[in-house]
Amino acid sequence: MDPFKGSKRPTPPKAYLNREFMLSPQARTLRVMAEMMEPHLRFKKNGVRNTVVMFGSARTLPREKAEAELAAAKEAVRLGVCDGNECAARLRVAELALRSSAYYEACRELAAEMTHWSMGLPEWQRFLICSGGGPGIMEAANRGAHEAGGRSVGLGISLPFEQSHNPFITEELNLEFHYFFVRKYWFLYLAKALVAFPGGFGTFDELFEMLTLIQTGKTKKKFPILLFGSPFWKHVMDLEVMQQWGMVSPEDRDLYVHVDSVKEARDLLVSIITEKYLADSDPGHD
Repeated sequence: MDPFKGSKRPTPPKAYLNREFMLSPQARTLRVMAEMMEPHLRFKKNGVRNTVVMFGSARTLPREKAEAELAAAKEAVRLGVCDGNECAARLRVAELALRSSAYYEACRELAAEMTHWSMGLPEWQRFLICSGGGPGIMEAANRGAHEAGGRSVGLGISLPFEQSHNPFITEELNLEFHYFFVRKYWFLYLAKALVAFPGGFGTFDELFEMLTLIQTGKTKKKFPILLFGSPFWKHVMDLEVMQQWGMVSPEDRDLYVHVDSVKEARDLLVSIITEKYLADSDPGHD
């Protein structure tokens, strides 16, 4: 007797609904395509055409939190709850955090200033703040835009540690990526200006990626990248040495500009955007 006679088998899932397949190495190309196309659809749906990208360290704290951590470290020293080396290390970390918190506040203020300015433009022509979606400088950028009453973009990346989305990103513009190179594509594709605040390896990776694409003409965009905080940037990398050794052309010096105040950065950004993108009635993409 046939046990299957008269019964129906359940319909198997379609390939694109098969989770095991979609997460397999064989479907990697499909996943990459999804990270290219889903943001494109989302940006189009929400009228996002232009961004001002701000990136920097995920470790940078807001001033209030940095001051609280320094006070706690000093209290720990006073009470003797840690040994000498441990207390000294904790105090040093807190002091560094307070020093770098100035950049959090500067990024927050600059994002708010640029958002205020942009909201005075026709809606289709506005320039939204875009960050990497995480804490630190990324949070400061989205926070400034939020406090100014504007929308902002967060391009998050899944990492084993450190990277959580900050709460100030506009909900429908809060994206999560798996592939770094696709995330970088979206950083540059909509960008009409870039500001790099002090940061670590990730910041340098993004900075040199953008510099290289502009230098080699792989992007048609031609605008200088703003390096905010010359005491940091001029100390950790002397790019003029590359020119002295003949590793870059003299005109490559024009790919970046050092700025040290919110007003200086704001005025330069407005000037760059106005000259390069607002002269046309319909600024396009690469």
